[in-house]
Amino acid sequence: MRKSLLALLTATLLCSSLSALASLEEDMDTLNAGLRTVTKTDDAAEMKQALIKMRAAAGDAKTQTPDKLKGQPTDSAQMKDFRAGLETLTRQIDSNIKLVEAGDLAGAKAEAKKFTVTRDENHKKFR
Repeated sequence: MRKSLLALLTATLLCSSLSALASLEEDMDTLNAGLRTVTKTDDAAEMKQALIKMRAAAGDAKTQTPDKLKGQPTDSAQMKDFRAGLETLTRQIDSNIKLVEAGDLAGAKAEAKKFTVTRDENHKKFR
């Protein structure tokens, strides 16, 4: 019984470690899917939901370290720059949520183009 419990505990720890490694990639996938939804939908509720998911993913991504920066101290200039890029994206998402809540879907779609600029600038640095 003890060996079974130890094996179960080991498997659980391994799985949780693997999911933590994939977390940044999952967050980026969520951001990408949300951007596609925001640029294509004409449904305010769907757009707002995508933006809320994007905001959560950006917040979670701030706690992660991109592969390119592995081994860097969390207070290094590059890590601060990485988190600043995600903070910029979070502010842009918040701005878009306000536009959607005001019923300005066209404005939100236009503003969402800034997401792409922010993404491209940060991918050059950290991907």
